Amino acid sequence: MKRRLLLSALIALTAAVAANLPRQAAELTYTTPDGKTISLSQYKGKVVAVCFILTGCSHCQKTTGFLVKAQKDLGPRGFQVLSAAINPDATAQIPAFIKNFNTNYPIGAYDGLKAIEWMQHPAMLIPHMPLLAFVDKQGKVRAQYEGDNEQFFGDTQEQNIRTQIETLLKEGSAATPAKKAPATPTPAPKKNTSN
Repeated sequence: MKRRLLLSALIALTAAVAANLPRQAAELTYTTPDGKTISLSQYKGKVVAVCFILTGCSHCQKTTGFLVKAQKDLGPRGFQVLSAAINPDATAQIPAFIKNFNTNYPIGAYDGLKAIEWMQHPAMLIPHMPLLAFVDKQGKVRAQYEGDNEQFFGDTQEQNIRTQIETLLKEGSAATPAKKAPATPTPAPKKNTSN
């Protein structure tokens, strides 16, 4: 009985601090090994997959492979992957990771605690990697997944990733200013010809 109560309390606590979706994406900025500063905000108007990884994590490496394919296939349609490694030695490990996995999108090092905060992951729980979020064209986090989500990261992971991306790509384009109706000429006042 005590175990059930404790488990129920833990589930309720976890639910109470779970991520809010959809939500405006917080800014995310990191530097790539070649010195480029990457910010999420520079990709507003695109669908973005934000992926926090550990360079030595086999699940993260598998997800990276699927994201490389998605970037290649869907990038021309307005999709962008941003990836940040959060392991303590990430800065030293990223160049080899980029080479080994032929990444075609920017990867940089990021603070693990900031990544957990960005994902709105419960601070008292250890995250299961990778952490993957999908941001729409208006800059809102619409979906996110943690590595232990077997429904998402299981056998159909590649299809699940593509479905998320395709769904967001099909939605209306980034907020565009409303078009003004063409001005209708106002007729000139008629001259009074009767005298």
